[in-house]
Amino acid sequence: MSIKITGTGSYIPSNIEKNKNFHNHTFLNADGSSINSPNEVIVERFKSITGISERRYADNDLNSSDIGSIAAEKAITDADIDPETIDYIIVAHNFGDVKHNTIQSDMLPSLASRVKHNLRIKNPKCVAYDILFGCPGWVEGLIQAKAFIQSGMAKRCLVIGTETLSRVVDKHDRDSMIYSDGAGATIIEETDEDGGILAHESASYTYDEAYYLFFGHSNNPGLDKDTRYIKMDGRKIYEFALTNVPKAMKTCLGKSGAHIKDVKKIFIHQANEKMDEAILNRFYRLYRTEIPENVMPMSIQKLGNSSVATVPTLYDLVKNNKMKNHKVEKGDIVIFASVGAGMHINAIVYQV
Repeated sequence: MSIKITGTGSYIPSNIEKNKNFHNHTFLNADGSSINSPNEVIVERFKSITGISERRYADNDLNSSDIGSIAAEKAITDADIDPETIDYIIVAHNFGDVKHNTIQSDMLPSLASRVKHNLRIKNPKCVAYDILFGCPGWVEGLIQAKAFIQSGMAKRCLVIGTETLSRVVDKHDRDSMIYSDGAGATIIEETDEDGGILAHESASYTYDEAYYLFFGHSNNPGLDKDTRYIKMDGRKIYEFALTNVPKAMKTCLGKSGAHIKDVKKIFIHQANEKMDEAILNRFYRLYRTEIPENVMPMSIQKLGNSSVATVPTLYDLVKNNKMKNHKVEKGDIVIFASVGAGMHINAIVYQV
């Protein structure tokens, strides 16, 4: 018996927000003071660090639960299953449904309940719940689904990562250019095939690190002081990720019994191009070996950082041969890894 991903789907919004669209923004420092650089320079510096040239925003009439449902429908179709046979629907997100041009997060009912409703699943034994685990939420949802299946509590699960971060950003903060919208979904189930999830690793660092990502005031002191936006300490997150993610990946690979030379692809949360490249470098340095060519697909340049959606969306694109120079084949060993608010890290070694 193995526990495998049998279907994937993603929703990539059609609305493209290019870097040049930020040239007329009023960016401010955290204390509200002006930045002594023209926006063209600010945007170009941003691109040189993050690699992002454009990102995607959801249509105004679509919420996180809606785009998550669209991705889920594609995964169900890809797996060729009856949705009434799904035992668990696990939806990873961070901010619930935030309607366009509103400031309130809506999580009642849960997004998983909304997705189940949208899919028109009647079976009450299909349990739907949300997971709040920062950007690593989809990976953690996959780990939970594996546990349900391994314990005999389930045979088939739907795991979704969905987010509309464009609606919780402070437009006066340069970091607002990082975030985007999107959704990715997977069907995971017990099969007679070889492979599947070979090992996993998770950790939560909260003693000093809990508030590296947080909800805070706008950089514009003239705005409503009771409204909060997603904020981060980028430098501390960068250092934290470089220290902890490669070690978690190495521990996970060791548990799996696979060798570093067996790894064909590494799907890392698309947070920052330079950070992901540095994580990859440190990971291979732990093995004193060269980095293979094309081992790490990247989507952040065009899709931005859609939090929980980045890893499942990236895997769906590669699996369906929609990324140049990247593909996965049956039997390939791949690694999923993520880091994010909490601070949480996790990794999965998976055989396709």
